[in-house]
Amino acid sequence: MATAAAQPKIDPATHVDVLIAGAGISGIGSAYHLQQQCPGKSYIILEMKDTFGGTWETHKYPGVRSDSDLYTFGYRFKPWVGPPIASGEAILEYMGGVIEENHIGEHIRYGHRITRCSWSSGNNLWTVEATRRSDGARLTFTCNFLWMCQGYYDHEKPYIPDWAGIGRYKGRFIHAQQWDPGIDYTGKRILVIGSGATAATVIPAFAGKAAHVTMLQRSPTYFYCAENRNELADRLREVGIDEPTIHRVVRAQILHDQQVLTRRCLEEPETVFEELKALVRQYAGEDFQFEPHFTPKYRVWQQRLAFCPEGDIFKAAAQGKVSVVTDTIDTFTEKGVRTSSGQEIEADIIVAATGFRLSVMGDIPFEVDGKPLDWHETITYRGMMFTGVPNLLWVFGYFRASWTLRVDIVGDFVCKLLNHMDAIGAKRVEVALREEDRDMKILPWIEQDNFSPGYLMRGLDELPRRGDKPEWRHNQDYWIEREDIPATDIDGPEFLYGG
Repeated sequence: MATAAAQPKIDPATHVDVLIAGAGISGIGSAYHLQQQCPGKSYIILEMKDTFGGTWETHKYPGVRSDSDLYTFGYRFKPWVGPPIASGEAILEYMGGVIEENHIGEHIRYGHRITRCSWSSGNNLWTVEATRRSDGARLTFTCNFLWMCQGYYDHEKPYIPDWAGIGRYKGRFIHAQQWDPGIDYTGKRILVIGSGATAATVIPAFAGKAAHVTMLQRSPTYFYCAENRNELADRLREVGIDEPTIHRVVRAQILHDQQVLTRRCLEEPETVFEELKALVRQYAGEDFQFEPHFTPKYRVWQQRLAFCPEGDIFKAAAQGKVSVVTDTIDTFTEKGVRTSSGQEIEADIIVAATGFRLSVMGDIPFEVDGKPLDWHETITYRGMMFTGVPNLLWVFGYFRASWTLRVDIVGDFVCKLLNHMDAIGAKRVEVALREEDRDMKILPWIEQDNFSPGYLMRGLDELPRRGDKPEWRHNQDYWIEREDIPATDIDGPEFLYGG
């Protein structure tokens, strides 16, 4: 039994107007908007890691980089001046600049893991319990508003399928999310299992020093190949245009082009695929073969389109440094894996690039007035608020556009809502179905034919549900939301104020 002296220290409660969960790309952007638009609000950020960065701190595999251009992945308020596709290190440096320039660091409590969140309608407060990693102290915070910016996947437990025979493998097995930068893969045979954005990033990086890299995929992925530069940005810099203007104009150009591409993927997917093939051939040669390993079974943009700067993975394949096997795994063996068709793939290192394990609200236990909260029993309002859950908002970004675009839009919305509550003297706000929504169909978070990555499909029963009306869903369409969310009538009947 632990002695009294060994018991965790319990600190008195700390109260702030707004508590932000997470110091990743969403949390830092949200803090900036709060400071700028609600300067009288006190706030803190609780971050479970010992530093900022979220995703960009978690992933340390070779070549880690963005799969969105930084002109739109970067915040609208801080110009991006580097290549469109940036390394994880460059993104962390950019985020660090935002923190330093805006004195956000003094509001961040690193090494604080949130363990419970409880809402009380009696005093219109959230009570947030946390454990401090440095000394095990149990801390209590109270806040008027809870801004969940912790992301959507588990940073500590990646998704690894239950493969047969994995214990027999004698080489080194590791998930890309848990990669140790100290691993020396020079001259090694590497097998990467997966074909998404992580695989597209790590494979060309491995190919530079490995003896050979094999990509084993269940099904192919679409790739978009282009130079890692923005011609418009380069030209504007050449003629002396200031960086804020370049940032604004280039963002507008990229967003316009992405909107056109998204529409064309729906209206003429076969034509778009032929254009994507032509881009690949610019780097891999005119005789590059797409069948069977680079012909996906799904429509373009039904899953994320993997950006491939300079066509690096295809150049490595054309040079014989990378080979592709499209099959499923029958079993692991002592030397590698055997596929369902009987092919033996030997490897010194096997890297699982098999994706994330969905983590809804950080897997934190929530209560509302003493009753445990089941998120799947709630209905989402525009993918950011939830029926029956007062004074809380979740930042869940885009998949077809840069995640951060929604950080900016939602930041504006939250600040507008907080300022409106102050103006009318409200202490509480929640969303509720209107009379006109009484017979609305209640459906899963997202329809499979819209966007269907594995981690979402595996976790649909954990996510809040949606309605069949635009207000009651997260439609993943930035180009609609950039108009609709700012135009939201926050005095509409779906918003219930009190206190």
